Amino acid sequence: MALWDRVKESATQVQTQLVAKKNDLKSGAFRDASMAMCALVAAADGTVDPSERQRVAQLIATNEVLQNFPADDLRRRFEENLNRLTTDFDFGKVSVLQEIAKAKKKPAEARAVVQIGIVIGGADGDFDKTEQAVVREACYTLDLPPHEFDL
Repeated sequence: MALWDRVKESATQVQTQLVAKKNDLKSGAFRDASMAMCALVAAADGTVDPSERQRVAQLIATNEVLQNFPADDLRRRFEENLNRLTTDFDFGKVSVLQEIAKAKKKPAEARAVVQIGIVIGGADGDFDKTEQAVVREACYTLDLPPHEFDL
């Protein structure tokens, strides 16, 4: 099986898992952490392509779990986190990881945040090493073992 097929299959499985937990994922902590994760993955390589913004906008518009929240609020939170990262990546990353850490208290939310990072990272068919590295770092922030997500 080609790498692209494995990424697509993995993203589909992750999405199915997220939808199954939709009713458990309604907290402000999950909302904040998931948008921080999207921004972190989008900015992982140091630049943010318009296509990465588009992928997150599409996720916000179509993801059943994220439809628990107003789309405009999610976009605003994503852009705020992205601005922190693009202004000064290292300093911004500290702030963004603090947002991600909000989901640490509820393991289902923490896992869902990591899964959203994987979905965003794999959306273009290439979950590259820099994206994997920031998702792995988020795992540590959330006290989750990265190997649980094949990272």
